[in-house]
Amino acid sequence: MAKKKTSDPNYKVIAENRRARFDYAIEEDIECGIILEGSEVKSLRESGANIAESYAAVEEGELWLVNSYIAPYAQAKSFKHDERRRRKLLASRKELARMWNATQRKGMTLVPIVMYFNHRGLAKIKIGIAKGKKLHDKRATEAKRDWSRQKQRLLKDHG
Repeated sequence: MAKKKTSDPNYKVIAENRRARFDYAIEEDIECGIILEGSEVKSLRESGANIAESYAAVEEGELWLVNSYIAPYAQAKSFKHDERRRRKLLASRKELARMWNATQRKGMTLVPIVMYFNHRGLAKIKIGIAKGKKLHDKRATEAKRDWSRQKQRLLKDHG
């Protein structure tokens, strides 16, 4: 897992899939590199990305990020990129095999959780191996979150 360093000037969250933890029960997460074009990196530096409706898939021994959006970079005249193109993700063979095995099991999927620049300034994406939650699981998660909020309020008022 990536360590969040607040004092590090290079670490920066680009896009976050906030619905992922609500819609899916994430069993484990894996940090992957992304193969990007120059105009895509420039656009990401300006935080022009969305991974909310995207997913990852293992196809023919390679890991792909499908349907992610990276905004077009205004200054790129002749080398513009396709905003919703499939982007290849970089992971070790061992992790790739583990992800492929997990997706072959019932109900497992690969969900992008967060896209960020790491402490070295490289674009990374955290992929979660997840199982879709049922409606009652989502309600339980929401109730638990509401109770923890209420508990914090009560502790703050009486403490």
